Amino acid sequence: MILFVTDPLVGLHADIDATIGLMAASQDLGHDVWCCQPEELAVIDGRLQVRAHRIRLRPRRPGRDHRWIVDPTWYDELQAALVDVADFAVVHVRIDPPVDDRYLHLTYLLDLANTRVVNRPDGIRAVHEKLIALRFPELCPATYVGTSVVALREFVARHGSAIVKPVDGFAGLDVWLVHDDHAAMSLLESATRGGRRQVIAQEYLPAVAHGNKRLFLLDGEIIGAVLRRPDCSDFRIGPPVALAPIDAADKEIAAALRPILIQHGLTIAGADVIGGRLIEVNVTCPGGMHKTDALLGTTLSQSIVQHLTRVREGVLT
Repeated sequence: MILFVTDPLVGLHADIDATIGLMAASQDLGHDVWCCQPEELAVIDGRLQVRAHRIRLRPRRPGRDHRWIVDPTWYDELQAALVDVADFAVVHVRIDPPVDDRYLHLTYLLDLANTRVVNRPDGIRAVHEKLIALRFPELCPATYVGTSVVALREFVARHGSAIVKPVDGFAGLDVWLVHDDHAAMSLLESATRGGRRQVIAQEYLPAVAHGNKRLFLLDGEIIGAVLRRPDCSDFRIGPPVALAPIDAADKEIAAALRPILIQHGLTIAGADVIGGRLIEVNVTCPGGMHKTDALLGTTLSQSIVQHLTRVREGVLT
């Protein structure tokens, strides 16, 4: 049995969501798929238990792009039961960021799971996915983190253009492209909410026109890579469009990240790379696998499930 701790299923996009890709791969490999929301976990008599729902996903097939063709009703609920979390072979933490109070409280409960949790709760707390890259400044673009509008304006002037985003941002929300022009101060004041919100500013890399590369990391090893490009109407990164070759810079980045990822039990991660420079490392709810599998015919989701549930000496680990 595999448990997925998710946001409400009705809000997931069955044609692209990486969580559903992992569910489908688990089911295809013969595992029972159970799911819950964080609010359905509780400690009872010293044991972490969950009001979980066993589901079966309906058939799906890849479309012509990065989407899967699925039924509007993409799953059926088979059972609801109170289950000891230790009875699950693997628990997937699949809550979208930010790592807010709800997310943090979930991680503290999952510390008591007595089974494998992916990614490990204390690792999620220890490693900030937008700041981890700063441990390797030699691998990153020029970066400023802070709240000062004056310092940000100087940073933009020094580099000509910058991408500015909140430290706790996600999914491309509140991402700004700021140029060294008369609009910069106004944009930076808005981005920082008048100097009250921490933001990350990174020098704009023109190489993004050739693609933002997502490296899929499993226990720190690259298992695949895909290119995503902005379109003419939006500077932000879009869906995957092509297979990405893995080069020496990618291998150097993975080698640098591997010890930290392994130390903190961050089994599944997605490293974003532009022009050979590390931008961020997604660890809270790494995605993109399901889209890539549909687009390229890869089996990233299946490889992850097989890795997590491999049989060693007859024992499911």
